[in-house]
Order: sequence, then C-alpha cells, then structure tokens
Amino acid sequence: MALEFYTNPLSRGLIVHWMLEEVGEPYQTTWLAWGPTGHKSPEYLNINPMGKVPALRHDEHIITEAAAICLYLADAFPSAKLKPGPEGLADYYRWTLFCAGPVEQATTAKSMGWEVPAERRGMVGFGSYDETVSALEGMLKHRDYVCGKQFTAADVYVGSTVGWGLSVKTLPALPAFEAYSKRVVARPAYQRVQQISAAKMAELKAAR
Repeated sequence: MALEFYTNPLSRGLIVHWMLEEVGEPYQTTWLAWGPTGHKSPEYLNINPMGKVPALRHDEHIITEAAAICLYLADAFPSAKLKPGPEGLADYYRWTLFCAGPVEQATTAKSMGWEVPAERRGMVGFGSYDETVSALEGMLKHRDYVCGKQFTAADVYVGSTVGWGLSVKTLPALPAFEAYSKRVVARPAYQRVQQISAAKMAELKAAR
C-alpha cells in the first residue's frame, strides 16, 4: 500500500510528517513550493482543491486535513499501536477534534484580534478563548497523554497544537502545557522530522 505525502517544510505538514514517522511505514515525500508551480499548481489542485498542505495519497485514496490524516493512519496501520483500545476512544476522538475545532478557532481569533461579544458566544464553536484554554489545560493537568499513559495519534495532533501555540504565544505558558509539550517532543519520531525539515529548509535556502 503506497503512501505519498505532499508537504512544505514551513507548514502544518509537520504534523502529518511526525505521524508518518510514528507509523513507521515507507512513504514518499513530495515537497511543494509555495505558489502557482507548487501548492497552487493544477496538478496539486487535483489532489486538494483548496491548494493547501498537507495531503496524503494512500493507494487510490486522498486524505486532507492534518487531524483526519493522523486518525486515518492510526486506523490504516494498527500494528503501529497509535489508536487506543475501547476504553480510550472517547478521549482520543474528543480531544483531537477539540484541538482541530475550538482550539484552532480560538487561537486564530486571538491572533487576528477578533473579539466575540459575550452575548454572541453561543454562535461560535469555541465560546471564548479563556474557556477553551481552560478546558484544554484541565484535560492535560492530570495525565501524561491524551488517553492516559498511552501515546496515540491524538498526541501527535494535540501535541503539535500545544507546541505551536506555545512557540507563537497563542497559548499561555501554563505548566500543564509546557510539561506535556516537553514529553511529546522528546519522541524520536518528532526529532527525526525536525532534522529532515531543517535539512530541507537549508536546501531551499541554498537554491534561492
């Protein structure tokens, strides 16, 4: 079963790249430049009409959206043991999609300086930034990983969300966030992706 991964080293493709390294199956990387010859080229728009990375081709199937790709790969390759048993599934789906939905919305709103009036919070998926951060912090305070003691695909996505939020300061440097981020980024698969991406960025810089 062939895996082809479409990405750019300065993108959310890092999330899926990490997941692929955790899975441990062979995959081919197609590095896309930004612009009409890369992520907006007719060839790539046939793969993802949004013209965004990452995307994954698995045989005849195409998957987009980093959270969906992480969950898909955990299902497609059960031998990697990145999906929890029945007792962990509720947290697995809940918090992966919480980060893909409310956390994404709340941190984007904060970055853009958008303020939701208190009387209209029911109209947005995250309610308020403070409520969203508090919910995420409450989940991470008393567990090692999203599903307790087991690292899963949820931690690739949630860990990427928390790590990025801390680095660009869209999430506060709370002890629960910092401790969790430190645990997940210590994983060998994460470290390999950082090395691969750094090498690719150096290559692109030299080419310019």
